[in-house]
Amino acid sequence: MRYPARVVLALASVITAAGGWSVGAPTDAERDFSWRISQASAQPAPASGTLRLPSQHEPPQHEPPQHEPPAREAPAKPPAAAPRKSVHVVAGGAAKPPVVAPHGPLHPHRPTGAPTGKPAPPAVPARIPAPASVAVPVPAPAPQPQPSAETKTAAPDKLPDAEKPEAAAAKLPRFASLRSDDVNMRAGPGTRYRIDWVYKRRDLPVEIEREFDVWRWVRDADGIQGWVHGATLMGRRSFIVQKADAALRSEASDTARPVAILKPGVIGRIRSCEASSDWCNVQAGSYRGFLRREQFWGTLPNEAVAPG
Repeated sequence: MRYPARVVLALASVITAAGGWSVGAPTDAERDFSWRISQASAQPAPASGTLRLPSQHEPPQHEPPQHEPPAREAPAKPPAAAPRKSVHVVAGGAAKPPVVAPHGPLHPHRPTGAPTGKPAPPAVPARIPAPASVAVPVPAPAPQPQPSAETKTAAPDKLPDAEKPEAAAAKLPRFASLRSDDVNMRAGPGTRYRIDWVYKRRDLPVEIEREFDVWRWVRDADGIQGWVHGATLMGRRSFIVQKADAALRSEASDTARPVAILKPGVIGRIRSCEASSDWCNVQAGSYRGFLRREQFWGTLPNEAVAPG
């Protein structure tokens, strides 16, 4: 038989107020029953309107269940930075231009074992009559000196490349370049004068300041001066980079793309220059482009160099 929940709750209240089922102290069973009644009254009534009493076989629960705290999540690690890769770039995001280094000796050297002046005539020994029975040896002929680059003349097919073509106006000063890797600079205009310097760099530019017959008084980029034979020079125009690195650009503009970086001492060819321009069209090795006049030595101020 089922009783309404309100009747059971009222009955439990009366029994609790009267001191339990007996006059003495409540037993463990009575205390357990009273605790179960209070737990049942604290629970919400079921939808059917009846109250379910806890079973005696269920263990008493004197403490509410403890809720475990949620597990703490490990903090997320920040993403590792991407490895940096060294990339050489220049203005505009282009790759770094190649670097052209000088090759070959740029400065002359002193000759070794060369005569220091005009050789003195050989001493004539005193004549001593030889005995009749002794044959006088006949001296062997002295070896003839081999012709040097100073005495060689240009071949007929190389006349257009001569330093001073025929019927051309001889203007001074003017620039030329060394024809070979062995050029002597002498103290005077003649082979009888001593050799002061020896150049071992073809295409090195020199400035001609004076002339005497086939000899030219020249000055190099270091300021060394002396006489060289005209056959050791050619009219091809060249330049040498001085002081600092020079940027060879694709156009005659400071903002143009750099083609190559020319180190001090690099020697190249001047292709053309306009008289009113600060730029010259040049070539260094396999690289072609434009250089400012102030970055190299090999032209006169405001000089026009015809394309060649």
